[in-house]
Amino acid sequence: MDDDSREGRDPAPAVTRSIRLLGLLAEAGGPRTLTELAGDLGLAKSSTANLCLALEGGGMVERTSQGYRLGLRTAELGGAFAAQFNQVREFYSVCEASPVLHTELVQVAMLDGSDALYLARHEGSQSLRLGTPLGSRLPAPLSATGRALLSAMTDAEVTALLGENAVFPALTERSTTTMSALLEALEAARRRGWSIDAEESLRGVVGVAVPLSAWAPSDPPLALGVAIRAGEADYERIERVGGALREAAAVLTNPFSAAARR
Repeated sequence: MDDDSREGRDPAPAVTRSIRLLGLLAEAGGPRTLTELAGDLGLAKSSTANLCLALEGGGMVERTSQGYRLGLRTAELGGAFAAQFNQVREFYSVCEASPVLHTELVQVAMLDGSDALYLARHEGSQSLRLGTPLGSRLPAPLSATGRALLSAMTDAEVTALLGENAVFPALTERSTTTMSALLEALEAARRRGWSIDAEESLRGVVGVAVPLSAWAPSDPPLALGVAIRAGEADYERIERVGGALREAAAVLTNPFSAAARR
């Protein structure tokens, strides 16, 4: 069966294949050879080479001695996507102005399916030299930012999104793996005012996060989170960071929105 038959009524097969190719490079974390890409795409090497050539011309991929990797243009587009949102544009100055947050590693994330997708990152003067790179994902049920986003939803909405009998991956020995445990954590986050990930998504890292209401009706809900080394995440620091995040969220809320009037 030829490629066009497999793809059925796809209105732009070359575009679809190019998107798949970029996705493969994004997941790889390093260069992929032409042979590897052709095999994963189910295409002939000549067809794959033509896709790579076109994407290379647009700066979307670049060729190295080890194979192809994402190009600089993808970073520009990612930055342009995040910069569409008022809260991301103002995020850096709000962090710098905060007596607490200016020294912390602070990140902005949005919900993409069942994952928290990271859009922006403020490197504080005492920040971790690890954490979640921009454009990467963590399961929303396990990460502080993901839980902050889920806490802004009802339990019924969370269950509909994730599945009533969902089982979550155990990324560490502390990971919450059941829906019932997640709903308990979300209820605690709503009462407390911020969510916590106590080494559930990354060993040695405690996350604290709050939800951000969308600035404009067309904007996605966002979350603001801080990553703290587990050995430094005592009760007082978590309380201090949680309070500072709530203050930052208030600043980053449209004063004319319904959320600001609550």
